Amino acid sequence: MIFLISILLAVFVLDSPWSWVAIVIGGVLEFVETGLWLWWSKRRRATVGAATLVGRRALVSTDCMPDGQVRVAGEIWGARCDAGARVGDEVVVREIDGLLLVVDPV
Repeated sequence: MIFLISILLAVFVLDSPWSWVAIVIGGVLEFVETGLWLWWSKRRRATVGAATLVGRRALVSTDCMPDGQVRVAGEIWGARCDAGARVGDEVVVREIDGLLLVVDPV
């Protein structure tokens, strides 16, 4: 976008020596902007899958004595709570064991 603006300035507004300066500066700024954008987009890895649930809070859907179900992130998951939890209790996901969430009471 910066490069396009510099070309338009060079063609319609600036005189001969300054038009080339505007094009060169616009090109350099465009490369710098692209490099910064690429660096910023790669600075951390995307977290996807069930691993994103660890540490999140969930609401118990069926009693976990020790096995039951919880609702987390809009989904119902099978869960195991060694300490036990009743329907409506809030729990936190400690780890994932296959498709079973291991949770602890808050």
